[in-house]
Amino acid sequence: MREPETWYLEIRMARTYTKASNAAPQRAPAAPAGLQAAANDLTVEQLAAEVGMSVRNIRNHHTRGLLPPPEVRARVGYYSAEHVARLRLILDLQADGFNLTAIERLLSGSDGLAERLLGLRRAVTTPFEPEDPELVTGDELLKRFGELDAKDIERVRRLRLVIPLGDGRFEVPSPALMQAAEEVMALGISLHTALALVERVSRNCDSISRAFTKLFLREIWEPFEREGQPDERWDELIEAVDSLRPLASEALLALFKQRMTTQLEDAFGKVIEHQAKRR
Repeated sequence: MREPETWYLEIRMARTYTKASNAAPQRAPAAPAGLQAAANDLTVEQLAAEVGMSVRNIRNHHTRGLLPPPEVRARVGYYSAEHVARLRLILDLQADGFNLTAIERLLSGSDGLAERLLGLRRAVTTPFEPEDPELVTGDELLKRFGELDAKDIERVRRLRLVIPLGDGRFEVPSPALMQAAEEVMALGISLHTALALVERVSRNCDSISRAFTKLFLREIWEPFEREGQPDERWDELIEAVDSLRPLASEALLALFKQRMTTQLEDAFGKVIEHQAKRR
């Protein structure tokens, strides 16, 4: 008898998680409240504890010009809240995938450019309405969906419907989509057919998403660039990104409802007509 995880082995081999050696640095935990209160009078050791960074890295940032020099009193350097904010910004930019060379270019630009670009990036990458992922075992997946052939396994991997975690455990990023798949199967539609449709819909969604993205770039970002990226319009730009995504989602859903109704009416009108002719 086949092991419960057999049809998932190919997914596991194709795992797309980034290796730990290439992972983006994570934001360090906040320091004790006492250090935060004294953030305008920190030694380099206290600064390191405050932001969760090594003293050596802080000094390297000094050398690269990423961090302003401290105030020196009695031959001891003291750091302020400005230094804390700058180091946290560097950590945030690193966590977003920027290397130190790129960060150096950003920080040497106009005042606040790095913070503004980071704010724009967060607005762009924040999920619409994030779901809490579901953790399941291989046994549970096999019980719910049965075995899949190699082609369907590849579809599952490519669509990231199930992500292997090792030790027979799997993450389901969208439990709602998983539940929809089960309900489709309950109607008598095979999972193979449903996955093929999901793959096609995914391609169409890519095309629609590109269209809305090009709209934003053409109508909002490019005029902003032509105007010289005025400081007072950065907040407006980020708000436009925040507004565009739900507007695009609502417009797409409204159009889909209209088109789906039309298609069903046409299709079942023909079915009824055909049935009438058979009598």
